[in-house]
Amino acid sequence: MDLNQELERVAGLIERRLDALLSSESAPSGQARLIEAMRYAALGGGKRLRPFLLVESARLFDVAEEDALDASAALECVHCYSLVHDDLPAMDDDAVRRGRPTVHVAFGEATAILAGDALQTLAFDILSRPRTHSDPSVRVELIGLLAEAAGVQGMAGGQALDLAAEGETLGPMEVAKMQAMKTGALFSFACEGGAILGRADELARGALKAYAAAFGQAFQLADDLLDAEGDEAAVGKAVAKDAGRGKATLVGLLGVEPARARVKALVEDAEAALAPFGDRAVTLKQAARFIASRRA
Repeated sequence: MDLNQELERVAGLIERRLDALLSSESAPSGQARLIEAMRYAALGGGKRLRPFLLVESARLFDVAEEDALDASAALECVHCYSLVHDDLPAMDDDAVRRGRPTVHVAFGEATAILAGDALQTLAFDILSRPRTHSDPSVRVELIGLLAEAAGVQGMAGGQALDLAAEGETLGPMEVAKMQAMKTGALFSFACEGGAILGRADELARGALKAYAAAFGQAFQLADDLLDAEGDEAAVGKAVAKDAGRGKATLVGLLGVEPARARVKALVEDAEAALAPFGDRAVTLKQAARFIASRRA
């Protein structure tokens, strides 16, 4: 199987589901601009890697692809909201995302804030619906897990640590903790969320959590390498931002070549964590290897 083709195929499924969930056909005229901004933020770009991991993790437990799409779309709504807010002038102040103007540049700051807020809220709305899973206890567990991953113990808390650390001297352990919260938490939800949909046992859930932890660290290191060395046109956003803002990264602390070696080791850790699943986890293993080779 060609992983890039499979990523594109699943991304297309997620795109169509998000398009339906974000339909503006019945929206009152006063909400049209907000929904347009939400659609701009969520549609038409991105590899949909987090939803892909959720679909593939659920597949390990014989969950049909169609039955994992709504939970995956909810996860992508949270990810897209975080990008909208990260790009704001008060945060990272980015003008380009995925090769086009960021939401606050295209729609104004106020609408961008509301679009992010609404995407986050929509995620939990989606998870609460019977279509996501027929068992209410499964839906409640997904809601709780995503709230933890997105909140003060996860993504939002990691972003707060990142902002507070600008210009500060942090050690590798501190940076790794911050990045595990800011970036790793949603990857963890993706993999554990698939296990929840499949009613997996604790051993299987633990294996996927270990995979996600290594995967998330490798992804962030690869992202930092792209920021340090990547081409803006290829990456689709500004590069060399971290050094310019005095942000602590493991690439800055370790150096480029040790960071590359660390990515390789983390990919190996991720693959090893999947041992209990045997050949059924081949696509998840390929996804981990994809991280080490990404150029955008």
